[in-house]
Amino acid sequence: MVAPTVRLCAGPFDAAREEALLLQGRTDIGALVCFTGLCRDEAGTLAALELEHYPGMAESEIAAIAADALTRWPLQGLTVLHRYGLIRPGEKIVLVAAAARHRGEAFAAAEFLMDYLKTRAPFWKKEHRADGREGGWVEAKASDDAAAERWQE
Repeated sequence: MVAPTVRLCAGPFDAAREEALLLQGRTDIGALVCFTGLCRDEAGTLAALELEHYPGMAESEIAAIAADALTRWPLQGLTVLHRYGLIRPGEKIVLVAAAARHRGEAFAAAEFLMDYLKTRAPFWKKEHRADGREGGWVEAKASDDAAAERWQE
């Protein structure tokens, strides 16, 4: 079985570099699906998003989600990176790169991972408003829970 790469990052990451590392020396991969999530500015109202986590716990839960993906699809490689700390609009928050022999498996695994990262990864998000007002903690969305439910077995 493939060992996934799971990392939490305090600073920016280079998605193209991560893709190149995943593909380096590989000729057995027929599809690579990469998803990069970005911090939105929410129509100019957001100065930054602050992500907090419990070190060790967050990595463990993301690794469990990645291991689950590897049991569901025959992946050739898998990388999951997630930022924490203060993230400004336009900056990358998350990268999921799923490599497989065929595109269907790579697309499904990447979508599965993102659905579960949104609902199970233990991160807490606090908004910092552009006008200086307290933004508060971001609540979980029912639409994210509904998206993850479709993967229940």
